[in-house]
Amino acid sequence: MELKDYQKAVLKQVKSYADALSREKQKFNRIQKSLAEIGETYDVDFTQKAWNEVTENAFTPKRNGVNSYLPNFCLKVPTGGGKTLLATHTIDLLNQHYLNKKNGFVLWVVPSEQIFSQTLDSLRNREHPYRQTLDISSGGRTLILTKNDHFSPEDIQENLVVMLIMLQSSNRQNKETLKMFQDGGYDNFFPPEGEQSKHEELLKKVPNLDVIQSEDNIFGLQLRTSLGNTLRLLEPIIIVDEGHKAYSKNARSTLEGFNPTVMVELSATPPTTSNVLFSVSGTDLNKEEMIKLDMHVINKASTNWKNTMLASLEMRNHLEELAIQHQAQTGIYIRPIVLIQVERTGNDQRGENLIHTDDVLEYLTQECGVPISHIAKKTSTHNDIEGIDLLSPDCEIRYIITKQALQEGWDCPFAYVLTVLANTNALTAMTQLVGRILRQPYAKKTNIPDLDESYVFCYRQSAGTIVDAIRSGLTRDGMGDLAGKIVESHDREPTRKINVDIRDKYKEFSGKIYLPRFVIQERNSWREIAYDMDIVPRIDWSKIDFSPIAELTLSSLEKKDEWLNLNLDNNNTLLQTSLKEENTGLVLDTVFMTRHLLTLIPNPWIAFEIVETAIKILKEKYSTTIISTNLVFLIDKLVEHVEKEKDKLAEEVFRNLVKEKVIHFFIEETSAYKIPSRIQVKETSRRLTRENGSPIQLSLFDYDSEDEFNGLEKTVAVYLDKQEKLLWWYRNIARVGYYVQGWKKNKIYPDFVYAEKNENEFKKIHILETKGLHLQNEDTQYKKDIFTLCNELGREITWSELGLELENEKEIEFQVLYSNEWENEINKQMK
Repeated sequence: MELKDYQKAVLKQVKSYADALSREKQKFNRIQKSLAEIGETYDVDFTQKAWNEVTENAFTPKRNGVNSYLPNFCLKVPTGGGKTLLATHTIDLLNQHYLNKKNGFVLWVVPSEQIFSQTLDSLRNREHPYRQTLDISSGGRTLILTKNDHFSPEDIQENLVVMLIMLQSSNRQNKETLKMFQDGGYDNFFPPEGEQSKHEELLKKVPNLDVIQSEDNIFGLQLRTSLGNTLRLLEPIIIVDEGHKAYSKNARSTLEGFNPTVMVELSATPPTTSNVLFSVSGTDLNKEEMIKLDMHVINKASTNWKNTMLASLEMRNHLEELAIQHQAQTGIYIRPIVLIQVERTGNDQRGENLIHTDDVLEYLTQECGVPISHIAKKTSTHNDIEGIDLLSPDCEIRYIITKQALQEGWDCPFAYVLTVLANTNALTAMTQLVGRILRQPYAKKTNIPDLDESYVFCYRQSAGTIVDAIRSGLTRDGMGDLAGKIVESHDREPTRKINVDIRDKYKEFSGKIYLPRFVIQERNSWREIAYDMDIVPRIDWSKIDFSPIAELTLSSLEKKDEWLNLNLDNNNTLLQTSLKEENTGLVLDTVFMTRHLLTLIPNPWIAFEIVETAIKILKEKYSTTIISTNLVFLIDKLVEHVEKEKDKLAEEVFRNLVKEKVIHFFIEETSAYKIPSRIQVKETSRRLTRENGSPIQLSLFDYDSEDEFNGLEKTVAVYLDKQEKLLWWYRNIARVGYYVQGWKKNKIYPDFVYAEKNENEFKKIHILETKGLHLQNEDTQYKKDIFTLCNELGREITWSELGLELENEKEIEFQVLYSNEWENEINKQMK
């Protein structure tokens, strides 16, 4: 699964902290051991020192059950932001960069049965991205267990073992789950029964182990062979999902009592005492097209709840029609679902003028003609969706009736509509339901406005109260920064977009403004090029330049423990008396290394050959032992280098295909981009104006939404609008409008298209991408290179080939301009 930009940023920070922990822990161990030999103590929190190296965020020191410093950090990620995926990658990074291993034990703690079932199913499915990430980390040796599954010391030595438990199962005060701390057949982890001296010795090393000791002490001390004691011996990585729910005194004591070597919390709303290593905002999710916004609140004025329900049904049917059209065009399946919050669900609670589950069920089936197979009830006693794959095309469910049983742990991005039939007193439950309709199917926009947004229909509610409750819900899910994306509709027709036509003075150009793309001929027709289909399969991986790998400098001191002895001389000066080093490096594992390249190279055999070649080159200079001790460093450098080589080789493929006339850059009617004659804007959006508040005059459309511009883009747009020699300008919308596909995966969406005029006709079209000075990087240089190629190819053809219906020859010029140069360049163009 390809990571989102914000997920990459999270993991980059995790890697930085893991690296810092490794350095500081090694220093800590050396000094602590040396001072201990002369009767001195060393008590400096290496976890805080590492923290201060990578972040300025607040830090609260933590210790585990044997009073050792505990690296404990939180990833603050909104609901729907991929916390579980980040957790699997975090395990990999901690093992690689801090613990220097790929086996061991992970205790994964979840707060509810629903989350437990979903996470367990995903981790046990070898095709799921969560499991695949763990398999990459472990070299394909992953065991997924629950507390009822037995394991042996050999399992820990040979595998990455992940045990999933619920929070209450680890709570010592929960009498029903004390079995975790009773003898449970884990004898192989403990000294043989009867060898009390060994039991006592182990207890000295791990003083918080549970013991069995008779009143008369005849048989001496005996350690419990329980699962709880075994976990304390293993010093696991602990992953705490919904970490904010594990901050009671008892929960913290229990988790820290497992003697974790690292504890990672995942939470949308961590408490103030949590060590937040990285915060992801709702805006980050929205930029990555992962959530359905705007959210539209329709507060029905009718006194009959059935009218609210009917409006929800009509909206869902409208969305399904759009979804069917979308599937016909793209093959992507979506089945919109309505979540219905009622006031009563119990078998004996119907009546008393309160809206019951069965009231809604009867209305939908008897009055609206909805098939019973399309409806599911989810209550504390009745669960029609248990074990059902709601995303499957074979599933028929389109309505789910509940009271508050979907508060958390429920994950279905097909949920588009929340219908609130409950009274105001139930708003607390509603705030916990609102996040259930926010996730975008497949974490990707459809570019169909209604299918990219979400809807809340309310009955008998105060508009202000319901919006406040929804905003509270967004804050609860870690997306309080998106509270401004709530649109109140107040019981009117749910038209959330308005059409904006091309200006009257530009009507003659309507439907006639075409822009070129890179296309490829297929049989008797043309189609736009596709990166994964046309570029990647043509890459000749044998051309990879391995010279940078040969130039890598590996350290023979990397991953060595230093045993430094210190003592005092006659003048009480601390002196080194001896030094011993021991290798603790990883085993050189080519399969393990290969797995880290599979996101870049689709063919595993080619990836394996690249790894083998890199190792062969390094073996000319270094021993296997030294290469092994630098394994993590080597993987990082190899992935970084292969990614650069892939881009370089893809560019070579692309340019050769252009040279050989396989790829062309022109307008072909079936694949051309045509600037639309009508656009849609949010009816609540503010119009872009000039600095003095006067209307924009030269935009191709009657008005543009100010929401679509950042600060630099707004400045450029207003400046363009004042140019006398400009015919019109058009704001190109990222992920929706015109783009250029080059030799890298991501498409280039320029910011502006504008036309110079000769009297009232085209003279030249400009395609402009603007960049702040701080964005002078490889990505910007790539865009410049692509635009340069576009300009070269554009000069080889005539406007009649590009403009289709327009007469005379015209030019198209592509440019990337920085914030310190765009004004001067536009002045030159408009002279």
